[in-house]
Amino acid sequence: MAERRARNRRLLAASAAAVAVLIAAVGTVVSGGIASAGQVGVMAATAGCGKAPTLRDGTYTIQSGGRARTYILRLPGNYNSNQAYRLVVGLHWLNGSANDVVGNGFYGLQQRSGNSAIFVAPQGLDAGWANTGGRDVTLVDDILRTVENDLCVDTSQRFALGFSYGGAMSYALACARPAVFRAVAPIAGANLSGCSSASQPVAYFGIHGTRDSVLNISQGRSIRDTFVRLNGCTAQNPPEPAQNSGTHISTNYAGCRAGYPVRWAAHDGDHVPLPTDRNASTSWVSSEVWQFFTQFGSTTSPSPSNPGPSSPGPSNPGPSVSSSNPPVPGACRVTAKVNAWNNGLTADITVTNTGTTTVNGWRLVFRLPSGQTITGGWNAGYSPNSGQVTATNVGYNGVLAPGASASFGFQATHTGNSGAPTEYTLNGSACTA
Repeated sequence: MAERRARNRRLLAASAAAVAVLIAAVGTVVSGGIASAGQVGVMAATAGCGKAPTLRDGTYTIQSGGRARTYILRLPGNYNSNQAYRLVVGLHWLNGSANDVVGNGFYGLQQRSGNSAIFVAPQGLDAGWANTGGRDVTLVDDILRTVENDLCVDTSQRFALGFSYGGAMSYALACARPAVFRAVAPIAGANLSGCSSASQPVAYFGIHGTRDSVLNISQGRSIRDTFVRLNGCTAQNPPEPAQNSGTHISTNYAGCRAGYPVRWAAHDGDHVPLPTDRNASTSWVSSEVWQFFTQFGSTTSPSPSNPGPSSPGPSNPGPSVSSSNPPVPGACRVTAKVNAWNNGLTADITVTNTGTTTVNGWRLVFRLPSGQTITGGWNAGYSPNSGQVTATNVGYNGVLAPGASASFGFQATHTGNSGAPTEYTLNGSACTA
């Protein structure tokens, strides 16, 4: 009997060791589709992949923290359970509502998404986001768990944004759930909903008015700088527009950890969710935020063979999640001119659409020579700042008709190799250089 007990103890110990090795190898423990630890960017299949959904567009009630809470759900028009979708959480302002967020198209992102995302608008208690005792973070946890048990979500592509109190709540989510949200975009936010356990990087795009009369821009700068530090970016005071200029200035921080950029947009305006530049008919916010969110690609497709230690895999995961098609040569042409000195250089790049259809929003991917690091740029956003870089159009140069060109550039340091970038692709199509 004693020998049998000893053998059982040895078997239990071996099993525990095997489980520990498995968890270490996977790196992200998934429970109900919500990553509870590990590294952002590694996709796991949600339970809703491959099965007929029961959720539809509408308002739903959920029990969270012992209370009935509500949220509004909006699905892509062509929802397919074999495709994993981005998920965007839109948060309302003080005395606003989930209906208000739906009414403005989730800050304009729903129209931009082209049926590539699932949108969720939670309702705050007392029409705000006090997040007392973490109750609103828990609400978002519970909503995501419910949605992802029924719908197919790319867990490496979750995002949050909001205005004012909603901006504060999106900041709180970045602090408390860095392994859940890939990026956040607080608009005129501040530290009003807390910042629990901020210790890991999250891609961050802060937007604020220089003449904000409700939440001074200094409060927006303060929460931005939390992620400037956590993302390893080089501290700076980015330029902001002059008073009465009627413009905005967007700046990408240099030196950030690869995959965790920080972007800051200051506009010459007050406390508004969708500011517009002078003489412009629409806001630039939705365009820039959507481009910031969509620069992050999924790393894997949903797979029933490796769904994670505690996440059930779908019965029919379907094809790869990646939205990029194999590069097709000849859709674009790129020219680059480099002016180098000692350990620095500038590069001026022109991309021309040589295809037969108009490009609405472009991303030019290229590879920097080893030792080069981008320190600043113009007419495009850049992420990351070394290795394989994605340059994304800004609001005024995103449309390329057949034969049209866009010019942009950057300044970089180098360690001896001052050559031009190589391996250009425009929105997934290979370019001639």
